[in-house]
Amino acid sequence: MTKEFCQVDWDAALIDDCRQLIQLAVREDLDCEQDWTTVSLVAHDAQAQVSIVARQSGILAGLPIVELIVEQLELDVRWSPAMTDGDRLKPSSLIGMLQGNVRDLLTSERIILNFLGRLCGIATLTGQYVKAVSSTNVRIYDTRKTTPGWRRLEKYAVRQGGGTNHRVGLYAAAMAKDNHLAWFKQAGNSQAELKNLAPAIRSFLESHLGQEAASQKLVEIEVDTLDQLQEVLPSGPDIILLDNMSLDELRSAISLRDKLAAEVELEASGGVNLDTVQQIAETGVDRISVGALTHSASSLDIGLDWSAE
Repeated sequence: MTKEFCQVDWDAALIDDCRQLIQLAVREDLDCEQDWTTVSLVAHDAQAQVSIVARQSGILAGLPIVELIVEQLELDVRWSPAMTDGDRLKPSSLIGMLQGNVRDLLTSERIILNFLGRLCGIATLTGQYVKAVSSTNVRIYDTRKTTPGWRRLEKYAVRQGGGTNHRVGLYAAAMAKDNHLAWFKQAGNSQAELKNLAPAIRSFLESHLGQEAASQKLVEIEVDTLDQLQEVLPSGPDIILLDNMSLDELRSAISLRDKLAAEVELEASGGVNLDTVQQIAETGVDRISVGALTHSASSLDIGLDWSAE
């Protein structure tokens, strides 16, 4: 296996993203005012306990954000999680308990459920893709087709579903995509010079980052024909992305790779859905990237129920 993209963990950078998103969520719901419905109907000192429960089967992701919401909103409540991220959910699964001031519970309800529902939905969809290719050695990757501001959170959720993170951002790897190649050709470079792309990128990285830091950056080249693949393979990028190739083309690509540069990993992308992913995996590619993991996941139904104390 080639070296891998950095994977998203629950770390300081992710927590900082969460805090900023929570601030935006609070602004959306309260602006500079109050939850007028709740403060008009609920006594300021009323106390209660609520359960956060799953209403659908799925995979849990984003649980630590509940504690961040409690802290950020300075809620007079206590959070007691009953599960951990990556756990399997069933309808009525108890995710955790919140106990404390009723006004705070009601005002924060939708913010908590929105975060959990979105992230559990991504983890759940990812788990379906991972299960579909479980008979192969293929790894399922996300993409940068994420909700602006949510990228680290959504990629974290992909990992909870058993997927693998592709590059977090443009800074994290060098990846020459179709529009880079179109410009490369438009700028007067012949098709034969595609083989110079990976060496040129590596040379540039070394001159700007130094040899050691540059060696940690993956170099990936996107191609959409077998002729392009044949040109790029000898230059030895870490990964070559095979864009929108048919199953027969993917199988031919594997044969070419094995003959010319066995160490290069091949990533299939385009036309991937739950109906096609197993067939794509069975061609022998190493990686499959799926934008749908983040741009098409439906939120899982997570609810809040009043509990008897």
